Amino acid sequence: MKLLFYLSELLLPFVVFYIICYGMAAKVPVYDSFIRGAGNGLEMVVKLAPTFIGLTVATGVLRASGFLDLAATLIGRALPDSIFPSALVPLGILKLFSSSAATGLLLDIYKQYGTDSLTGLTASLMLSSTETVFYTMSVYYMAAGIKKTRHTLCGALLASFAGIAASAMLARLMN
Repeated sequence: MKLLFYLSELLLPFVVFYIICYGMAAKVPVYDSFIRGAGNGLEMVVKLAPTFIGLTVATGVLRASGFLDLAATLIGRALPDSIFPSALVPLGILKLFSSSAATGLLLDIYKQYGTDSLTGLTASLMLSSTETVFYTMSVYYMAAGIKKTRHTLCGALLASFAGIAASAMLARLMN
């Protein structure tokens, strides 16, 4: 076990050293290429900052406004807990915007219901089988300069719904 620990600590420096040596052997100005790449990365961060800020604010507003609780109540009335736990509705909505906020909510679910409960297992599967749709679309489409998303949002929401439904079914089979 200690051997794997030491190998994992040496892996990153080895990869960096290999890239530098390969660039020098290919007669590439390694440092200049690094500086140019770092500058391009910084430009991308500046371009994406408004998107990150907007999504962070939207996530905070959803949690603080009580919208997630209202959605959980309404959907909980439509679907009995035997089909889908209403406590997981906020998790499904929040995951569409922010994975880190959804992870924080997942930890709250673990504290309340336990990790091995049906709700905890379903929540774990949900986070693993869904995507942060709005975050991903905004970041990648902005980076690529795409203005018309066409059917992407509809398809991504449908895929997330399928992931949520599959996680509920799998959790019932596993529990």
